[in-house]
Amino acid sequence: MRPTLRTLALSALLASWLPIAACAAQEVPARATPAAGATSRPAVAIASAHALATDAGLEVIADGGNAFDAAVAVSATLSVVEPISSGLGGGGFFLLHDAKTGRDVFVDARETAPAAATPEIYLDKDGNLDRDRSVNGPWSAGIPGLPAALVHVAQTYGRLPLSESLAPAIRIAREGFPVYGRMARGYAARREVMERYPGSRAVFLADGDTVEEGELFQQPDLARTLEKLAEGGFDGFYKGETAQRLVDGVNAEGGQWTLEEVAGYRVREREPVRFGYDGWEIVTAPPSSSGGVALAQMLQILEPWDLAALPEAERVHLVVEAMRRAYRDRTFYLGDPDFVDVPMALLTDPAYAAGLRATIHPSRATPSDLLSGQATPLEDEETTHFSIIDSDGNRVGATQTVNLLFGSGLVAPGTGVLLNNEMDDFALKPGTPNAFGVMGFDANAPEPGKRMLSSMTPTFMVSPDKVAVLGTPGGTRIITMVLLGVLGYADGLDAQAVAALPRYHHQWLPDAVSIEKDALPPDVVETLRGMGHVVNVPGEAGDGRRSSDSWGNLQTVSWNRVDNTLEGGTDPRNPVGKVGLMDGLGALP
Repeated sequence: MRPTLRTLALSALLASWLPIAACAAQEVPARATPAAGATSRPAVAIASAHALATDAGLEVIADGGNAFDAAVAVSATLSVVEPISSGLGGGGFFLLHDAKTGRDVFVDARETAPAAATPEIYLDKDGNLDRDRSVNGPWSAGIPGLPAALVHVAQTYGRLPLSESLAPAIRIAREGFPVYGRMARGYAARREVMERYPGSRAVFLADGDTVEEGELFQQPDLARTLEKLAEGGFDGFYKGETAQRLVDGVNAEGGQWTLEEVAGYRVREREPVRFGYDGWEIVTAPPSSSGGVALAQMLQILEPWDLAALPEAERVHLVVEAMRRAYRDRTFYLGDPDFVDVPMALLTDPAYAAGLRATIHPSRATPSDLLSGQATPLEDEETTHFSIIDSDGNRVGATQTVNLLFGSGLVAPGTGVLLNNEMDDFALKPGTPNAFGVMGFDANAPEPGKRMLSSMTPTFMVSPDKVAVLGTPGGTRIITMVLLGVLGYADGLDAQAVAALPRYHHQWLPDAVSIEKDALPPDVVETLRGMGHVVNVPGEAGDGRRSSDSWGNLQTVSWNRVDNTLEGGTDPRNPVGKVGLMDGLGALP
């Protein structure tokens, strides 16, 4: 592996909220060494976007669970404490490695399209995309997949009954947790939409006024929904009282769900995308995610270059050009493999990557319109990710979402379940950008039961001396953040440095490079502009989308096989994230 690119300053993270809590991030990455012979309380590393979720995973490990039980606990707890980002009304992807069998499996719990949600439903009287209908309220919601994933992972791979792995989430939903700044700001941004719906008002205005930072936020209806899931498994959510309330809640607001299509939801187990890069095996997300295919293309385009040895502007130029080409193919070819023929063998072939590499000018930007080719029938920050490794070598990378801030804004009355607005991730009108500025065509058009294309990219990296798990929210920027994280690990960075890496992004259209504030030195920005790149710097006016000051919430853990230590990194951009480490004797101080 290549030498480290740079030393990064690391931010202190939120201190523990529960007695079981492990290390918060520090000046050096948090590390744990498994205790010899420890079996009842094995070593584990967990990195998640909220301390309570990390603690829930550690609690379940302490009760005898494995990484998969911990994943159920972390996922369910994030569904309680991060309604801004994910929840039982959304979906997600679980990338699993079962150490006993050596098998990697991808659990696809992406939401599916209701039968009534035809493209015509989303057009206004002039034939234009009705943005309000596509991102707000009942028509924006797909059939949720996350509860089915929790049941599937627990029953197929876990050691503990679902009732034990869901217990922390149920407790926190009932007893409440302190509202944090991002949640309060997100509610303020979505308040007008959320307060249209009585079910949402009953949850978020329960005390008579708006959600405020520091107040205790309790969700008794959600606690009861989780209890029914714990008691009844799949049928406890997708059939019976909960399912009826979901259907009634959607249809009362003008949507068209049926009990049959809710009960008909199923997760899919898929073979991950697998390829090599710089001595690492990369295992990552297949369609209905676009992330793994794009990651394979970008890394295979870049592999012949020794990026660490190049001047920074030249390195960024090459990485951006790889991004540009992968996102162009994403637009044209990717969709739900149960409905469309995705040319996986071609898109992930090193020879195809070599052909794309040959079109890159070493010192000039390629205008995106030159890559459009034939007129082939030409995600938000508010997603969440967690990473887990246990002492048996089991590992989980999971990314879950409700799409935009607080999803559709619609809570089905009596359930506490905030529904997603993932229908906007379909190509509802071919060639019209969605909320993230990306377009799609027939491969990603809605059909009954079809999964919408996603950018979520949970990823494993495996080398002879190290294993890493990483992923992040960030809409279409997810894929490029994971790319930069992979390059960071390949360059020798530790887990916390990878989580803190500065970020830049290009997605083919709009034809502009977005960068975080201070991610690139001014001279590098000017050099890139001299090469023909449009670079959007926070605070400056630019072409295409303006850059955010920062984005993403990367969570990563790694296992050093040489000295048998675990470490984790949580994104310093998110003050409530946490790395939790447990050795064979319990949580580390």
